[in-house]
Amino acid sequence: MLPSFYIALRFIHFAALMVLLGSTISCSMLAPQAFKPVLIRRLQWQWHSAVWMTMLSAVSLLCAQAGMMGSGWQDTINPQVWLAVLGTRFGSVWLWQISLGVVTVVVLMLKPRNLQSLLLTLAAGQLILLAGVGHAAMREDFYGGLQRLNHAVHLLSAGWWVGGLLPLIMCMRMARKPRWRGAAITAMMRFSRYGHLAVAAVLLSGLINSLMILGWSLPLESDYVRFLLVKVVFVAVMVIIALYNRYYLVPRFNRAPTATKQFVRLTWLEIILSVVVLLAVSIFATWEPY
Repeated sequence: MLPSFYIALRFIHFAALMVLLGSTISCSMLAPQAFKPVLIRRLQWQWHSAVWMTMLSAVSLLCAQAGMMGSGWQDTINPQVWLAVLGTRFGSVWLWQISLGVVTVVVLMLKPRNLQSLLLTLAAGQLILLAGVGHAAMREDFYGGLQRLNHAVHLLSAGWWVGGLLPLIMCMRMARKPRWRGAAITAMMRFSRYGHLAVAAVLLSGLINSLMILGWSLPLESDYVRFLLVKVVFVAVMVIIALYNRYYLVPRFNRAPTATKQFVRLTWLEIILSVVVLLAVSIFATWEPY
């Protein structure tokens, strides 16, 4: 039961950070200046929820790790076991993760003028820190440093791509209103243009990360490898959907009224597939590669 709870918390933490990164990128970097306040208000429930979920899940993950390192549920609230966990490599990274989570909540409550930019920076910092735990942190040498750097690029790119899908749907809805049509379309085109970079970085960094962990051999008898191949299939389907949306449906928006509805439906399918992939990552990240 406790390992399942730990996996669920990992999923929530990763998902919240990606939603926060994607929404803040859309609001602060992709939306035209006059459109930013409108999009921020429409996405407010997303990044507000994501900020609190990120902080709470980070603290809960420390407690769950303490229980798994100790004697079960009773040690999830044992301060002595918490200190023991903080003395590990995981704990040294996770202390910063919790600290950044708390800082993010404080920034949200203070509401500074450059709130979206600060939240974007803090979300990116927390995603980068996640490269310091798990399989990417198995090595201590220069090779290990390169692996963690590559994994950080993978996490940031995935957050940019997946986290930007909900804002994309919101822009799609707002494009139906004459007042915001031009600005919403501009934001969507920027997401599409720069999203190519995110998808390419996800694929390339994912391939490099797999090679660094497994080498050129794929032991198919390993549950980890089989799960990894399932993940690859789902990501491939997501890429196909994204390409179909961009190069087949978008040019038909003005000629075929059903193209916009199909675009939204397929984007929701892309979101569902990303949830499946993220859940798979949360599960097999706790497994040994062999």
